[in-house]
Amino acid sequence: MGKAKETDRRALSPCLTRRLAGLLLAGTVLAAPAAMAQEKASVTPTFQNPLAVTGTAAADGATDTAASGTKALPDPTTTASTPGDLAIAAEDETVPAEIGEDGAYLSTSRRTERLNPRETNLDHVSSKFGDPYEPTGIRLGTFVLKPSISQGIGYEKTKSGDTSSSRTFSQTGLKGTLTSDWSRHQLTVEGEGIYQRNISGTGETEPKVDINADLRLDLSDDTIADITGGYNFERESSSDPNAVNGASVQSGVHTFSAGAKVKRDFGLIRGTLGAALEREVYGSAELGNGAELDLSDRNNTEGTLTGRVGFELSPALIPYLEASVGRSYYDNKQDSLGYERSASTLGGRAGVEVDLGEKLRGDLGLGYKRATFDDSRLAALEGITVDGAVFWSPQRGTDLRLGLVTNLQPSTAAGQSGYLEYIATADLTHELRDNLVARLSGAYTWRDFSASAGLPDQDVYLAGAGLTWNITRWLAMTGDVSYELTRQSGASDTGVTRAGIGLVLRR
Repeated sequence: MGKAKETDRRALSPCLTRRLAGLLLAGTVLAAPAAMAQEKASVTPTFQNPLAVTGTAAADGATDTAASGTKALPDPTTTASTPGDLAIAAEDETVPAEIGEDGAYLSTSRRTERLNPRETNLDHVSSKFGDPYEPTGIRLGTFVLKPSISQGIGYEKTKSGDTSSSRTFSQTGLKGTLTSDWSRHQLTVEGEGIYQRNISGTGETEPKVDINADLRLDLSDDTIADITGGYNFERESSSDPNAVNGASVQSGVHTFSAGAKVKRDFGLIRGTLGAALEREVYGSAELGNGAELDLSDRNNTEGTLTGRVGFELSPALIPYLEASVGRSYYDNKQDSLGYERSASTLGGRAGVEVDLGEKLRGDLGLGYKRATFDDSRLAALEGITVDGAVFWSPQRGTDLRLGLVTNLQPSTAAGQSGYLEYIATADLTHELRDNLVARLSGAYTWRDFSASAGLPDQDVYLAGAGLTWNITRWLAMTGDVSYELTRQSGASDTGVTRAGIGLVLRR
């Protein structure tokens, strides 16, 4: 019996050996490709199919941080704004992958050489890579120009107490943006002009010119400089406390501005130093009897130096401290009433910058500002300041922008220093359809007069709504309606109703 069992084990031994050898050979064959793939992955990063990526991409932030000059390699989990866009994560921005003229993605090495994303959406790029209703622009050498011209008809009714007036007017607008397409540095010029002509009725026209230029210099990976300049013209509002009472046409105000700012990263410390210069030139106001009132005694020039230091708790949260010092000079040492209104200004604030990508970003600060005048008869103008801007996009196609601004406004009345002006704004846009955009806007202005002025505070409320219908890439129709109410104790309420419709031709 024992010999039979021993014989069976010897007979099975060669069979078991062959089976073990087969399993070992199969394991070697199956393991080889996996090992090769792992070795390849350790050398070359793999990416998801760009055409399969969907989601949202970070938009340009409103934070005061320096941008990195070197773009990092894409993260396979990074999402793009539309199918066909691959996002490249950078230190403070998300840059879409560049697309060549043949529609293919450029290599990573070519993308990392550019600090600016190339201006795409030109005629030779397929519309599937962008908004089919977005103007393509005109290429001018290394610049891209996006111009538009608008023509509309409007109606305005003003009621103050028991008196009212109305007018029907035509409005012509010209607007354009010129953007450089350089691999390093960037120049942006934006301009807008509005001309109005009354067709019937009576009332002031509201012309406007606004031109701004910004030259960004990428001095190094951690240092960015901005040089800015601008010009603005608009007519002083009749509801402004400094407006001339009884004037049929208020003064036109020319504002010239220039500035320079340098931002630098010192590890977790963010530093900013800026200087700004602004000059205001006032034209004459036309009185009800046809005479003109010279307001050149209000012409002034103001310079401001600002410094900011922030600490990066995280890339999305940067608290900061800011201080400013300024000086204003009037062309005439004394105004028409014999007051010296040149002043020195000191201010400081603490705030926080938040950048959570496309969904939420902004800057909010709380501080104190004080202006002391050369004339000892004028009390210092001072108060708490609240400034900031917040952008929130709860879902794609819906954008909400909130703004807070505090201004120290000098007065033109005898013995009065001026007032603090607090302005809060809100703008909501929503895409009802791909080519139909609805707008809602609101604003509140509180003019806080000092106790020495002996004047009641003034409140201004504004509410508006509008629609834009993009008929084609080149043509759009717009419609807007708004109501503005000004209230002040001891004075009649003033309400202004506006409505208009127009066409916009763009390229």
